[in-house]
Amino acid sequence: MQENKCKICRRLGQKLFLKGEKCFSPKCPMVRKPYPPGPRRKKRRARGLSEYAKELREKQKLKVWYGLGERQFKNYVKEVLQKRGKEDAESYLIKKLETRLDNVIFRLGFANSRLQSRQLVAHGHFQINSRKVNYPSYQVKKDDIIKIRLISLKKNVFQNLKTKIKKYNPPTWLELDKEKLEGKVITWPTFEEAMPPAEVSVILEFYSK
Repeated sequence: MQENKCKICRRLGQKLFLKGEKCFSPKCPMVRKPYPPGPRRKKRRARGLSEYAKELREKQKLKVWYGLGERQFKNYVKEVLQKRGKEDAESYLIKKLETRLDNVIFRLGFANSRLQSRQLVAHGHFQINSRKVNYPSYQVKKDDIIKIRLISLKKNVFQNLKTKIKKYNPPTWLELDKEKLEGKVITWPTFEEAMPPAEVSVILEFYSK
């Protein structure tokens, strides 16, 4: 049984914005119950973590943030370590994760959460450079143009999108045409702008052992 997303944030002790707009409201459980779920929850937060436990927690934060399974996340980290070693590996890992199509759809404001963006991509609602792409892990490249398919614009999920993104500004590595509902990759994402919620160096150390 999949764990409730709000409980994941409470267990990890950090708001990971997994439920879209609800995370920004006073109803967010992290605001009302800022301690781990379960019995003796308030006391557990005060205990110190072992080095191994800290590594596991940081890994879980980043994995949940991007909505990846353990095997998929591990493959990304292993690939990065093989290609870059530990030098500049943090930035390269975040670049790989940020340029996944499901993340790009979320960053463009076309979805309320990465979970929703993954579902929308899998259902074939987007095209890149006029070609339909329906797998969330697709890696976008510079100058790629991402847009909602014409046939999909009639779907309820996109009906009020222009109003929703009217005041939204995407990251600087993406360009958003709010009238055409079209995005473009104009450069590569940076570690600083992505602002990952975890200590990436600790995660790399964990998988390097």
